[in-house]
Amino acid sequence: MIKISNLTKKFGSNISLDNINCEFTKNESIALMGANGAGKTTLIRSIMGYYHPDFGEVLINGKDPIKQRVEVLKHISFVPQLPPPIKLSIEELIQYIATSTDVDKEQIKHYANEMKLDINANMSKSFFKLSGGMKQKLLIAISLAKKSDIIIYDEPTANLDPKARDDFYRLLKQNESEKVLLFVTHRLEEVKDLINRQVYMDLGKVVSDEKL
Repeated sequence: MIKISNLTKKFGSNISLDNINCEFTKNESIALMGANGAGKTTLIRSIMGYYHPDFGEVLINGKDPIKQRVEVLKHISFVPQLPPPIKLSIEELIQYIATSTDVDKEQIKHYANEMKLDINANMSKSFFKLSGGMKQKLLIAISLAKKSDIIIYDEPTANLDPKARDDFYRLLKQNESEKVLLFVTHRLEEVKDLINRQVYMDLGKVVSDEKL
């Protein structure tokens, strides 16, 4: 589903990605690891078409995420480490998601309730003013409701309490078939029961790639 060939990305004189080659295919759950500055975030943003490569290419189901970005993003769900500063109410946000991505609103509510987020009692609240844990639960619910082929989580459990983490893992196990799950994480122990591949980056290179 994701093919990365000779991918190089520079910011000034700094090489953030140094000739990366790897593929992620369906039914793989990957932990993408490495120290800060290793290139993980640059790689994720390149997969989503945010960055133009200096050399090489990324293909998502054979499509270029820059030239065919709208089509590519239909197949990707992404939950960032830091929730975006969205000023919409939960009700407005769900309506926006449903209209722009054709996601069933009831599915979002279903997964939110599965994450123990009392969504009906909070529909009028601004997303921006929710607690970190509530924001994370809602973004996870949206990512699962979208039924994407590729789901990318950047430190997905950072704002979740232990019970919410258990709910998150349970829901992922129920929805992992035929997908690529990509976890950007510093805490392997938190996703070790979910993953079947571990990729470690350092200084813009893939230094180890191990199937588990």
